[in-house]
Amino acid sequence: MKLTKEKRDQLILTCVGTLVALVSIFYLWINPRYTAIKKYTSSIGSRQNTVADMEKTIAAAAATAQQLHDTTNALTSAESDLAYGDPNAWIYDTMRHFKVRYKVDVTLGNQAIVDDVDILPSFPYKQLRFSVNGSGFYHDLGRFVSDFENEFPHARVVNLRVDPAVETGEKLNFHMDIITLVKQNEPQS
Repeated sequence: MKLTKEKRDQLILTCVGTLVALVSIFYLWINPRYTAIKKYTSSIGSRQNTVADMEKTIAAAAATAQQLHDTTNALTSAESDLAYGDPNAWIYDTMRHFKVRYKVDVTLGNQAIVDDVDILPSFPYKQLRFSVNGSGFYHDLGRFVSDFENEFPHARVVNLRVDPAVETGEKLNFHMDIITLVKQNEPQS
């Protein structure tokens, strides 16, 4: 099929016009919208990442709150054997309840001394030092001291001195100092 020169020029002109129109439509109408869609898609992606980060933070906050709660409960449980309130009343009450299980005669020595902890600097607790005197048989005394230190892990027996009792040859007289930590506030019931 042969086209005349005039028809061929018109066809080429129509094709070029159509191509220019398509390119113009693409650059003036489609490309700006495509750019806007890409911008909104990246904005949505960044917002989804922000939301995911917030959800992770919220989940971590709940886990951290639970961990704080567990740690607080563990600390409260660990502090259950610490001295609190009036030191002399605590000593008297604690020793009265503890010595019932043992065949050891116990008398409390001088007044209790509350002071800063001398082992660790800047320690958040105070220490309570008091003296205990008494007498008992060797095995009873050993079990008394051992069980006391096991039942009160925040207390330690220092300066334990054992002498034979004058009145009986089998009993021993003892003198020991006990140092324990003091809780600054009374426990809540």
